[in-house]
Amino acid sequence: MTSRRFLSTLTALAAAASLAACAVGPVYERPAMDAPTAWKEAPAAEGWLPAAPADALDRGPWWQLFGDAGLDALAQRVQASNQTIAIAVANYAQARALVREQRAQLFPTVSLSAGADRRGGRGAGSTGNSSDITLGADWAPDVWGRLGQAVGSAEAQAAASEADLAAARLSALGELASNYFALREADAELALLAATLEGYERSLAIARNRYEAGIAAQSDVLQAQTILVNTRAERVALQRSRDTLEHAIAVLVGAAPADFRLPVVDAWTPTVPAVPLGVPSTLLQRRPDIASAERAVAAANAQIGIERSAYYPSFSLSASVGRSSSRVSDLFSASNTLWSIGLSAAQVLFDAGAIGARVDSAKAAHDAAVARYRQTVLTAFQGVEDQLTATASLAQQEALRREASAAADRTEQQILNRYRAGQVGYTEVVTAQASALSARRTVLQLQVNRQTAAVGLIQGLGGGWQAPG
Repeated sequence: MTSRRFLSTLTALAAAASLAACAVGPVYERPAMDAPTAWKEAPAAEGWLPAAPADALDRGPWWQLFGDAGLDALAQRVQASNQTIAIAVANYAQARALVREQRAQLFPTVSLSAGADRRGGRGAGSTGNSSDITLGADWAPDVWGRLGQAVGSAEAQAAASEADLAAARLSALGELASNYFALREADAELALLAATLEGYERSLAIARNRYEAGIAAQSDVLQAQTILVNTRAERVALQRSRDTLEHAIAVLVGAAPADFRLPVVDAWTPTVPAVPLGVPSTLLQRRPDIASAERAVAAANAQIGIERSAYYPSFSLSASVGRSSSRVSDLFSASNTLWSIGLSAAQVLFDAGAIGARVDSAKAAHDAAVARYRQTVLTAFQGVEDQLTATASLAQQEALRREASAAADRTEQQILNRYRAGQVGYTEVVTAQASALSARRTVLQLQVNRQTAAVGLIQGLGGGWQAPG
């Protein structure tokens, strides 16, 4: 048989096996999940908007909604240098390589071997040379769809890895935004404490002057010193928190804390964006953790088919064509051609129920994957509702706290004026000053809490990530 006839026969066998192929695995269906038609807490949340076709979150860089150039620059660094994201990128590349490896199993393996040796011995009349060259091919046709199911499982796992990569990006960027806003809050509080300390130093000077003039007790001076020193201690503690946040941001952008600095911003105005919500069902496509859980279900479904295929016989095609000669010059002579072609089959006759156990295990793993998917969806719905509640509550609190802070400022000034006139004791001044400072700091904290809630809501909505078709 010539090499051309050999290849033609091999191709015919391959085509026949392909036509006979039939998948034994269950057809995959996305797990059913009832999504609510609207968000329960959306009407109460201030600043929310129904999503439009040109949804701002769909464009990807959701952090730009906060209008902070410093945050924008850091977000770019996180995406380029964050090591957690780098791990997820490598895991995705590995998953794609595994898909290519599984897909390669669908095709024949072709090998070429060649050799030459010289043989002889004491009992032989002469020594001789031998040369050979062989072209071989082996192929296990996917008659029952096992290899196709393996490819499908690998592709589902790769898609899950892609979703995990999107989740890693979303998590890192959300952590960056939260830490950045907390750091800017610390800067604003440090500036507030600096201005407050100047006022406390003036109050101490007033109390000391009144004491030296004999119109106030020494306790007034001691109380003024106490509140001044305690506030200085609070500033030291706040600076420590600011440094810790700066270290955390350094790690997020892939830099050593010793080589990273974030300058203090003189005037920082917190911005709370209006977040487009969309309908709840969009979470099933937007959130990467949901997409990853759904792809895990698809991979588990394919694994059932892989295990079921063990019930059926496996086939293998092999063929080879080669030449052998005692002289290299005669190696390519037609009379020295050797060829072989064969078909083998194997079937498990008894395994004490091992195959059935593996099939049942795969079905149980599929059921667990479905339950994890549904739990992930429910948890996602809960997270969004929680953030909507927080958004509404914090907005109302800020309005009330601003009113309280303005009243505390007026009270502080009035009490200080009355103390200068000798109408009240210094204890009332200390109480008014402490209340005013606490009210100012509470307003700052609520502003940043609203920003953090907006970040949480954006993360809950998927951060603009879109699942692949």
